[in-house]
Amino acid sequence: MMRFESVIGFALIVAGLWPLHAAAQKYAAIFNFGDSLADAGNLVVDGIPEYLATARLPYGMTYFGYPTGRVSDGRLVVDFIAQELGLPLLPPSKAHNASFHRGANFAITGGTSLDTSFFEARGMRHTVWNSGSLHTQLKWFQDMKPSICNSPEECRDLFRRSLFIVGEFGGNDYAAALGAFLPVQKVHTFVPHIVDSIGKGIEKLIAEGAVELVVPGVLPIGCFPVYLSIFLKQQPEMYGPRSGCIKDLNTLSWVHNALLQRKIAGLRKKHPGVRIMYADYYTAVTQFVLHAEKWGFLKQTPKTCCGAPGVGVYNFNLTSKCGEPGAYACDDLSNHWNWDGVHLTEAAYGHIAKGWLYGPFADPPILEARQR
Repeated sequence: MMRFESVIGFALIVAGLWPLHAAAQKYAAIFNFGDSLADAGNLVVDGIPEYLATARLPYGMTYFGYPTGRVSDGRLVVDFIAQELGLPLLPPSKAHNASFHRGANFAITGGTSLDTSFFEARGMRHTVWNSGSLHTQLKWFQDMKPSICNSPEECRDLFRRSLFIVGEFGGNDYAAALGAFLPVQKVHTFVPHIVDSIGKGIEKLIAEGAVELVVPGVLPIGCFPVYLSIFLKQQPEMYGPRSGCIKDLNTLSWVHNALLQRKIAGLRKKHPGVRIMYADYYTAVTQFVLHAEKWGFLKQTPKTCCGAPGVGVYNFNLTSKCGEPGAYACDDLSNHWNWDGVHLTEAAYGHIAKGWLYGPFADPPILEARQR
C-alpha cells in the first residue's frame, strides 16, 4: 500500500502543483556573480592569506565540516538553488582543474558593483577592498567562454538554457562609504551609480544570450551586528521599536532596492524576451528579525551566532571576530539567522533560497513558470 505522504505527493504532481526536479533541470547551468554572500572559494583558491579568518573553522562546520571559502557555517543561497535544480554545487571560477560546463561561481568576497576608480576619486581608497567588481567578474566570464563552448552559437545556446544570478551587489560599496564615516545622506548619492552599474552588468549578460536572470537586492544593513556595534545611536527613536535595527541604515538599503526594482522594470520593457527576477534579501531578513519563531529562530536582538562580546549586546567584537582567537560559535546554529555579524547562517540561506525558488521572496519566483 502506498504511504499517505506518497499519495498526497503523487496527487500534487498530477495537479501540477509540486515542483519537479525534471522540470527544474531545464536549466543546463548556473552562472553566479556576487560578493561574500555567494563566494564559494574564489578568494582562497590560490592559498589562504594569514589574515583571513573566514577560511578557518568554525566557517564551513555545518555542511562541509571544514572551511571552503564560503563566509557562513555551511551552504549559501546559490548552493541550495543548485541542489534544488538538480545541478552540482558551482565550482569557484578560479578553481584549477574544475569543469564549468554545468556552471561557475564568479562571486568573490569583497566584490563591489562599482570599480575601484569610483572610490579612489572620492577619497575612499583605504576603505574599499575590491577583489573583483561586477565588471571584473564579467571579464572573468568572458575569459572562461572558450573553455565551455566552441563557438559563439554554441555559447548563446548554452546561455539561453542557463540561469544567471547577478549579485547581490552594493553591500560592499555602501560598506566602503560608511567605513569612511561619510554622512548617510552623502552615501545616498552613490545609490544611482551603484544601481546603474548593476543595470549595465545585466545588459552585458543579455548581450551574451542570457534570457533568465536573478537580480538580488541588498540586505537591511541596519539589522546587522557589525553596523549596530560601530554606529551606536544616542536616541532610542533612531532604532526600529520592534526590530532594534538602525532606521537610517535600513532606509539606505530600502532606497537601493527600490531603485534597483525600477531599473529591472525598465530592462524588462527594453528586453521583452528576457525574464528578469528580483530576489529579495531585505524582506527575508526583516522577517527573521520581526517573526523569528515562525522561521525557527530565537526571538532576540540581532546577535551573531559566531563572535565574542563587544560593544552592546550583539556578540560582535571587531578585535575578536568569528574565526579569530576569543570568538566562539553558538551551540545551536539552526536557531540563529545571523552568523558572524555580517553574513547569514546556512539555516537562513536555506529559507531565502526556498523563497527565491517558490516565493514569496522573489518577483517572480524562479520556478513559477517551471512548475508543470
